[in-house]
Order: sequence, then structure tokens, then C-alpha cells
Amino acid sequence: MHDIRSIRENPHAFDAALARRCDAPVSSDLLNLDEARRAKILAAETAQAEQNKASKDVGAARGRGDEDEFQRLRALVAEKKAEIAKMQDEAKSLDALLTDALARIPNLPADDVPEGADEDDNVEVTRWGTPRAFDFMPKEHFEIKGVAASMDFETAAKTSGSRFVMLKGPVARIHRALAQFMIDTHVDQNGLLEVNSPVLVRDETMYGTDKLPKFGEDSYRTEEGMWLVPTSEVPLTYSVAGDVLDEAALPIRLTAHTLCFRSEAGSAGRDTSGMLRQHQFEKVEMVSVTHPDESDAEQKRMLRCAEGILEALDIPYRTVILCTGDMGFGARRTYDIEAWVPGQNTFREISSVSTTGDFQARRMNARFKPSQGGKPQFVHTLNGSGLAVGRCLIAVLENGQQVDGSVTLPAALAPYLGGKTTLTADGALA
Repeated sequence: MHDIRSIRENPHAFDAALARRCDAPVSSDLLNLDEARRAKILAAETAQAEQNKASKDVGAARGRGDEDEFQRLRALVAEKKAEIAKMQDEAKSLDALLTDALARIPNLPADDVPEGADEDDNVEVTRWGTPRAFDFMPKEHFEIKGVAASMDFETAAKTSGSRFVMLKGPVARIHRALAQFMIDTHVDQNGLLEVNSPVLVRDETMYGTDKLPKFGEDSYRTEEGMWLVPTSEVPLTYSVAGDVLDEAALPIRLTAHTLCFRSEAGSAGRDTSGMLRQHQFEKVEMVSVTHPDESDAEQKRMLRCAEGILEALDIPYRTVILCTGDMGFGARRTYDIEAWVPGQNTFREISSVSTTGDFQARRMNARFKPSQGGKPQFVHTLNGSGLAVGRCLIAVLENGQQVDGSVTLPAALAPYLGGKTTLTADGALA
């Protein structure tokens, strides 16, 4: 959510920042709405003052026995009361229109975000590991012999439709092991607080984390009006909604492993093979709530937390900073981590780490009380995948595949697999 006062002070800078995101200027329309709203509020206040004066004069007229003046002033008070109610309703309507308009405008990019139109203009900032040189043509995850029997798309389609999968046996266990490894790493090494969070949330929770009103079609809503979370960013971030935190309580660092649900609206025909793009998937999410002065450093810290998971699993990756035209709605800066998937001979996104500044905090009124005194200030919120479990499974299977259809598994997973280090070509752990 944007601050209308900031837009009033520098509308040209606001439009220029939106132009960097390839968005049209909107400050003129916003300020016209704001001016009309403020005019109605002023008119209502003026009429209220006139009503108050007339109310006092009514008593004075009655006291001196001036019946004609008494009746005139009483009628005037009634007229002003109706006029005030009408203007207050109009001001509320204009305020709602302004709030809705502001809620549909994306966050402004940070100054260091590269300009560009789409993913082709993203800028690589680092690369780790060397993709393995295969002496055979590597397969995609669902084609690997030892995997195929345990990755059941047909039964999932029978029960739920397209873009679902049933993982079975050893592959299901590897998937679970990955999530446990991620959570344990974030808690034991990275200092995050584990949360078992709800996957059903209310409208205000989605709104406060910038998923509504503009992107309702991207998520699933129940008949009772609850939303299935697109990621646990939503409940974790909203957990501080309406709070005035002590500055000493910052930063708050949270992590959760949950199911996530996305309708994938607009993605028809994209990544239809395998389990790369699903309606239901699992993620280990990271959320930080910080002092504004610390949010940029916190984003880099979170990025290293996510990158460290891939390094521990020995998965080559590259990290890119998204250009202005490829960033998400609520982000002011986003880094994507892309894991190497040899079956496609390319890097694929496995984590996004974003700072939203005070964009979400304004929507959900999350503030902190400065330790040196002064008015409460909005916190900054950040979120990042640490990591997408299904996509990490894809990377592990494809990078570890052998010519006979078996898969060599990362040593970091052995404690979670009873010491097993291989998925055999027959689909068993050994």
C-alpha cells in the first residue's frame, strides 16, 4: 500500500518509479480522488461547525421567546444534520475508492533494481557449482527409471485432475527428507523460529500481504470464504498485523513447512510435463520482520540461507536480481535462485527472496515503537523460499541420476533416510 501523502509531495517521482516497472502514470487520477475526498471532509466539517453554532442559537432563541427564530434555527439544524450525513457518506465512498486504487498499484522498485521488460533482462549476480558432465543424455525427473514407478501422475489426475502428482514409496520419503533437512537447517543453523501455520486464511490476511484484491484468481477460495494459502508467507507475515512491536523485538525470523495452493491462472500450456508446476506443492518459507534500516542486510542474509541449502545438497545454481518488469507485485527488490536441472539443460527457479519495504506493513498496520522514543513506525517485511520442496526434489533426482536409472542422493539427506544414499534403478533406497 502506498502513502497518499508521499504521492502528494512528489507525484512525478511516483510516476517515474512506476514507469520503471513498465506501468502507466496514475498520480493524477489518485490526486483527483484525494482532492475530492478531502473537499468533502472539509465541507462536512464546515457544516458541522455551522450546525453546532445553530444548535446553541436554538436554545438562546427559545430563552428569549423568539418563536420564529427558534423554528428557523431548528429547521436549519435538521437541514445541516442531513447535509453532514450525506457529505460524510460521500467522503467515505471516495475514501474507499482511493484505498482500492492504491491497493492495486504495485510496489515501487528500489533504486538498484535493474530496468527491463521481462525475465530476459534479469541480471546474474552469482553462480555456484559446476554442472556435472554426463557421459549419457540426462533424463527429466519423471523419466528416470528408478523414479518413474514412485511418481504417479495418472492416479493423481484420476482423483484431482491435471497438475497434481502422487509421490509414493522412496520418492515420497526423499521429498519428506528434503523438507525436514531444510527446516532443521533453518532452525539449528540459521536461527529461524519454526511455526506450524494454518493453510486457510481470511480475506484480510490475503489483503494485508498484497494477494488481494488484484490477484484473487491466482488462489483458491472455499465456499465458506476462506483462502488456501499460496505460500506460508501469508500467515507468517500477517501474524504481526495490527501490532506495535518493541524495537528490541526486531528482527523476527520465522520459517514454516506447509502445503501451498495456486490456481496457476494464465499458465495454460506452461511446464505441463512432470511436477515442475503444480496446483498443490510444498515449500519451506522464510519470513523476516525488521527495522527499516536493517531490511536490505536482512534480504542478503535470507538469500544466503536459501543458497546454503542448495550448497549443502551439492546442487549447482545461479542467483539473479529480477529486473523491474519481472518483479512480483509487492516486491521492491527480488533475487531468484535458479537450480541447475540437467534434464532440461537449464536453470530453473527454486527460490525467490524479496523485500517489500513497508508496502505490506502499511496494508496490515504493523509497526514498531522506537527505543529512543517518538511515533511508531512501520516495520519492513521480507519473504523467501527456503526452498520449494518439489523443485528441489527435481534438482536432486536429475543431478544425481546414473546411466542405469539409479540416483545417487546427497550425503546431507542420509540422516533422514536411515543412512541410505542411493535410489536404485528398481526404485528402492539402498
